Amino acid sequence: MDVVYLIGPIILIAVVLAAVWLDRWSVPVILIALGAGIVFGSDVLNLWHFDDIVLTNKVANLALVFILFYGGISTKKADFKQVALPAGGLATWGVILTSLVTFGVLYGIFGWGFEKAILLAVIVSSTDAAAIFSILRRQSLPKKLSSTVEIESGANDPMAILLTVAVVQSLTVGHPPIPMMVLNFLWQFGAAPVLGWLMGRAALWLFNHLTPQDRGHFYVLTLGIALLVYGLAQVIGTSGMLAVFIAGFVLGNHSFIHKQGVINFSSAVSTVANIGMFVLLGLQVFPREWAGIWFEGILLFLVLTFLARPLAVLVGTAGMRLGWRNKVFISWAGLRGAVPIVLATYPMAAGIEAGEEIFNLVFFAVLLSVAVQGGSLGPLAGWLKLTVPARPRPLFNLELVTMAASDLDMIVVDLPGPKGVGGAKIAELDLPQGAVITLVTRERELVLPKGSTELRGWDQVSVLAPAIEEEAIREALMGAIPIPAPEEES
Repeated sequence: MDVVYLIGPIILIAVVLAAVWLDRWSVPVILIALGAGIVFGSDVLNLWHFDDIVLTNKVANLALVFILFYGGISTKKADFKQVALPAGGLATWGVILTSLVTFGVLYGIFGWGFEKAILLAVIVSSTDAAAIFSILRRQSLPKKLSSTVEIESGANDPMAILLTVAVVQSLTVGHPPIPMMVLNFLWQFGAAPVLGWLMGRAALWLFNHLTPQDRGHFYVLTLGIALLVYGLAQVIGTSGMLAVFIAGFVLGNHSFIHKQGVINFSSAVSTVANIGMFVLLGLQVFPREWAGIWFEGILLFLVLTFLARPLAVLVGTAGMRLGWRNKVFISWAGLRGAVPIVLATYPMAAGIEAGEEIFNLVFFAVLLSVAVQGGSLGPLAGWLKLTVPARPRPLFNLELVTMAASDLDMIVVDLPGPKGVGGAKIAELDLPQGAVITLVTRERELVLPKGSTELRGWDQVSVLAPAIEEEAIREALMGAIPIPAPEEES
């Protein structure tokens, strides 16, 4: 037990220190967490011997509940509507296409066993939001392209989970009749969104009608809601992960008391769960076992990256006028990460004979994906002329933390570029009545707003105003910076 309280904290601190140091090279924190788990595990420093796959599976599932719940909260309905067809399609039948192509090549061409090929195909079929967000945080992409990649990566996990659970159940309980499999799949994919929507609406009612004196009660309520949604879904035999995602989506797209606090808390829990899960998965890996699977691991990565994913994107976005450069980028942005590794524990936990080999193959392929694709995604965007250097994250911000019902909200607007170009003064803005600019953030400078304050390109402006005035406020602020003539653009 001492190892949990001694080595565990050392690993977490080491992950953060390494992440800060490696931030200049945009190394994903999940890769650092994986590496820390491997280094501190049995095959390297041998400071923590951990090989409990059942416990790993349970902890990983718990972590995914909070990761997908926050994924739902952070997915905006407006962004989804803009890219509903490509992102929604790639997140559903795009995952199925990836699985089918991968299975066809592994089983039909390479001659791998049916059980091994189909499990690998469904397990590695989804992309990873955490990896993509981490790697692209320094890049500025066209809004439609970035929304497509981000929403797909945040929404395609449930489909991969559904496919994996269905295949594992079929292999462990025998091959049920095809109609029964279809009905089971439809139930899991159809009942989960309904349950998630109902629980999300119920959660909204709770948040808006409770008046606790301690804001921490809201956070306990958030944990309880996420876990209850998952638990109820499991009881009725539908997809708990999809239900949790939908419940989060409902909450994230409606107003409720203490919403900003709940979002911040969910983000923090998701980050802790993500890092902790990858450290635990790293501890579960024994690199000496890769000696016998490295060649097949490379083959799996190549098939997935250069054949299955591009074909799924090509077919899945046909007729959508995305352009070949966008399609190339979306294809290469199909990074594998947390969910495939977690799903790779399912066959082992279910007692499938090839489970350990499948786990090692998936882990090896994910490492290659994060290292190769993740390390080259930014340069590829630049080579395709899809990106410009992104503005740095503001070092200061204000948040409206509510403990009672209010129609006011803190509206944050990022002004357009070019960087530093002079714009209108605050007194000259045509803001709605009652709107108050509370803060202007300019790189490392904190600007206290006055009527004479001149806004500049790339400023971040915080406005306290009625929520219904958000569109008018954004229009007024975005028009404060003059649009450069074509010959002035770099």
